[in-house]
Amino acid sequence: MRELVARVPISSQHEFAALLAERGFDITQATVSRDIAELGLIKVVRADRHVYASPQDVAAPAAITDDRLRHVLADQPVAIRRSGLILLLISGPGSAQIISEAIDHSSLDDQEGTLAGENTVLVLFADEEHLLRWERRFGEIQAVSMDPRLKD
Repeated sequence: MRELVARVPISSQHEFAALLAERGFDITQATVSRDIAELGLIKVVRADRHVYASPQDVAAPAAITDDRLRHVLADQPVAIRRSGLILLLISGPGSAQIISEAIDHSSLDDQEGTLAGENTVLVLFADEEHLLRWERRFGEIQAVSMDPRLKD
């Protein structure tokens, strides 16, 4: 049903049932009604018509910014060391979780993941290219966080 509403404008439960029947599903309007409620489908206006949509398709994605990471790095100096395809970000006691979460919610996406300890964040990479690109970009964000003259 989610796939259908993503591809076809469907205005009514009867229309939904007919489209599902065309695809080989033996379904009643009452079943469609329950499934719509269970899936959380909603009605939205598209092309001057009310049609079903999935909430995920309607919600605007949150803007990804590096503001939080810049703020964290302004308060927490971070030293970077490397071991193979892992970068170690070392900071003050109790700061690793905050840094790791700020990275996870930033525009940095070349990493495979982060793992936080007490004062060290491990940033894991699939290959050298991703590691180097990430390290360069992190350095740029870190530089901006330390120099208020460079902030956007």
